[in-house]
Amino acid sequence: MLTALTLALALPVAGCDKGAEAEAGAEATVPLTIAMAGTTHRFRVEVARTEAEQEKGLMFRTSLPADGGMLFPFVKPKIANFWMKNTLIPLDMIFVRADGSIDRIAENAIPESLDPVVSGGEVAAVLELAGGTAAKLGIDESAKVTWQDAK
Repeated sequence: MLTALTLALALPVAGCDKGAEAEAGAEATVPLTIAMAGTTHRFRVEVARTEAEQEKGLMFRTSLPADGGMLFPFVKPKIANFWMKNTLIPLDMIFVRADGSIDRIAENAIPESLDPVVSGGEVAAVLELAGGTAAKLGIDESAKVTWQDAK
């Protein structure tokens, strides 16, 4: 009886720990670089692979590390349309073509705005970084974005 009670109490705790870790994106980070004009900027970004992960994105976050962000890769290139509903911090959205070139950078997207932020053309991914990062690092449309994703 005591063993059953111990197991019953232990299982929910173990489930909470794993869920919190997955929610924080700790299991889904990949190295990403943005290179231009002989300079390379390195990031570790979370990857929103599933439709549910992409719908949630960076909602409800109150901060991002300077070298962090979130990557939204698509199965096939498309016109990307994002908004900032329930997103509490400004973000730079970098729309990335299939060859890694940058289609468009939308700087400092307004927190909680429902206005669409749209790519200029078909893109293979969208990279979200803390607002102001592109300007601070001098990143523009001449840069190339690459990442390593084993999944």
